[in-house]
Amino acid sequence: MNVLPTEIPDVLLFEPRVFEDDRGFFFESFNERVFTDKTGVPGQFVQDNHSRSCQNVLRGLHYQIQQPQGKLVRAVVGTILDVAVDLRQHSPTFGQWVSRTLSAKNKHMLWIPAGFGHGFVVVSDVAEVLYKATDYYAPQHERSVLWNDPALAIDWSLTAEPILSAKDQAGKPLKLAEVYP
Repeated sequence: MNVLPTEIPDVLLFEPRVFEDDRGFFFESFNERVFTDKTGVPGQFVQDNHSRSCQNVLRGLHYQIQQPQGKLVRAVVGTILDVAVDLRQHSPTFGQWVSRTLSAKNKHMLWIPAGFGHGFVVVSDVAEVLYKATDYYAPQHERSVLWNDPALAIDWSLTAEPILSAKDQAGKPLKLAEVYP
């Protein structure tokens, strides 16, 4: 497995070694030893999540102020633009973001550590996204940063108006958001 740093060193891109032939393909989507060696984080995931969304659905930017979740994200159907925003107030990269295209075709995975906001937009007709989480979902601690906050200036590469949930429409700008110390 190839593990590459991004513009924010704590966010990592995992590129699995894929074995393909006329029967299909095989790859190791998670290996705790490799994950722990590369991230320094024990690979103990407690929850797997699976979402299906149509084109132009934008989900995010979500995080939990308590019980923060690290996430290992991949698209198993279709293509998404996956985004991570550093919400750790004392981090040198606070308020910065990175994005990567994750798809069923490239089989890449993005490691988003605890302390980051996470979101994605569906680029293909439909996408199914799987992600492993390091802590349990705690709706009472969930927060959202406004996906189009001008202070973040995230390039979502949108080709149409995004389809948003009411929760995501009500996200707070970063300057008003509750962030990690």
